[in-house]
Amino acid sequence: MVVDFGAVSSGYHSDETCTFVVGRAGERQRRLYALVKEAHDRALEAVRPGVLCRDVDAAARAVIEKAGYGALFSHGTGHGLGLDIHEAPRLSALSDAVLEEGMVVTVEPGIYLPGFGGIRIEVTVLVEKAGGRVLTEFSKELLVIE
Repeated sequence: MVVDFGAVSSGYHSDETCTFVVGRAGERQRRLYALVKEAHDRALEAVRPGVLCRDVDAAARAVIEKAGYGALFSHGTGHGLGLDIHEAPRLSALSDAVLEEGMVVTVEPGIYLPGFGGIRIEVTVLVEKAGGRVLTEFSKELLVIE
């Protein structure tokens, strides 16, 4: 189960997605979740001022494509957010935008398998001089509800 949620505080948005398994998590679910988590981690490592948004997308996409699931990653890796839930810049292969210190973006790679389900991990990230700082604190581990 993929749950996308957020909050608004003083007019500013957050955006987060978690993936839950209801019942027992099978080996395939765990393996695919680990794949998306690795893509998520590589994208987070790429977030810093001066980096092209398409390079953040490429960092996540490379992990998923290498595993053979590239066609199932059907959206960009993230987007800006603030006063609106979806703002510039877009973290996608088509973006020429450059990350700047102080920007707030999401990082949200995911894959979606017909007849099986989707897996997405999304966090809200502040672009700081030293890199990306995750502002949302929900668990990034696979959540199992038995």
